[in-house]
Amino acid sequence: MFKTVLIILIFSFHSFAQNPDFDSRVNNGIKQIYNIKFIEAEKTFRSIMTDYPEHPSGRFFLAMIDWWKILLDPDNESYDEIFFQKLEDVIYQCDQILDKNPKDVDALFFKGGSIGFRGRLRAFRESWLKAADDGREALPIVEEAASLDPNNMDVQLGFGIYNYYASVIPNEYPMIKPLMIFFPDGDKEKGIQQLKNTATNGKFAKYEARYFLMTLYYRYESNSILAEEYSKLLQEDFPDNPVFEKWRGRIAVRRGDFVLADSVFKDVLAKADTKLFGYNTPNSLREASYYVGNNYKNNGEFDSAKIFLKKCILESEKIDEEGEESGFQVNAYIYLAQIAEVLKQNEDAIRIYEKILNIKDYGNSHSIAENSLKNLKRGGGGRKKNFFFFSPPRGGGFFFFFGGSPLPRGGRTQPSP
Repeated sequence: MFKTVLIILIFSFHSFAQNPDFDSRVNNGIKQIYNIKFIEAEKTFRSIMTDYPEHPSGRFFLAMIDWWKILLDPDNESYDEIFFQKLEDVIYQCDQILDKNPKDVDALFFKGGSIGFRGRLRAFRESWLKAADDGREALPIVEEAASLDPNNMDVQLGFGIYNYYASVIPNEYPMIKPLMIFFPDGDKEKGIQQLKNTATNGKFAKYEARYFLMTLYYRYESNSILAEEYSKLLQEDFPDNPVFEKWRGRIAVRRGDFVLADSVFKDVLAKADTKLFGYNTPNSLREASYYVGNNYKNNGEFDSAKIFLKKCILESEKIDEEGEESGFQVNAYIYLAQIAEVLKQNEDAIRIYEKILNIKDYGNSHSIAENSLKNLKRGGGGRKKNFFFFSPPRGGGFFFFFGGSPLPRGGRTQPSP
């Protein structure tokens, strides 16, 4: 889904420090959102609305709580309408302020940010034309606001994101290219430098800049060492954020640190068992079960592997559409069939391979199943531990400001969460 990045304007913070009290409370509320402490965050921003009624920040960050609820459970659309309504409330308040003072920087930023987030959700739900319209509407608003405060490191977050992805994404997703005629060209190296400036010197947006750097180094720059560096910082600051924690695990898999990956994803499952918010969702359970099961398989602990791979399939079935089975589900079936061969349970292996042929062809899954069935039906089988290994699932996606949408589902190289 992150092919949307080029048609969505990014919101960046203005240094809206009215006084130390305001500054501190907003920063605290932002951390509460990242920590998935939504009840506490709502109290914080409602109190800011009461004490600073003329400032749009309180309303905006209340909407960000709903944005994170969407990110934690992206297949659940029940938060969409309330999120849209909260953004409209912010836009209305900003328009009231701008009617009196067209150069009010905070009103410009929060209005641009709200329009950008509205477009992001529309793109997330594949409403591309409406998302593009929001991008075109937001761009001049944010540019005008940034021109009034060009040295703000938090402001550079948005331009860093835009510069990087405007340069990279069209080559990754050609369908975006026609829309780029409405936007200025990007500059990848400039974008990285702007993000690093914000990650180091940002006042409110440094965490988001670190998140973007982590994901771009993982996804596009193929630099797992730097991706791990930023991942570690984020998880240390926000240990109970399931999005950040799962990214830590994915990067560990990419780096071949399977001990760390296993530890991370077992922790995800343990937190799900305690009903910690955001962990006990089909998306999280599916991904964590897959990696834990895969690690047990690689270690030859087949009974444990089967438990978790079956759990992965069960959770996948809750959210995968028929005919659009995720890579997680397909790979889990492949691994179960291969385990059955190793254990010389050929009838089970045949049954699972035949199942694989009736679901989506992910990677070479159909070819693997067909070749294995031929061998088994010729009286072969009894596979030794020569499994077909798949690349690790590509997790999540890239976040603007407070989060982001997943990469396209069913990508070739790895299952998409």
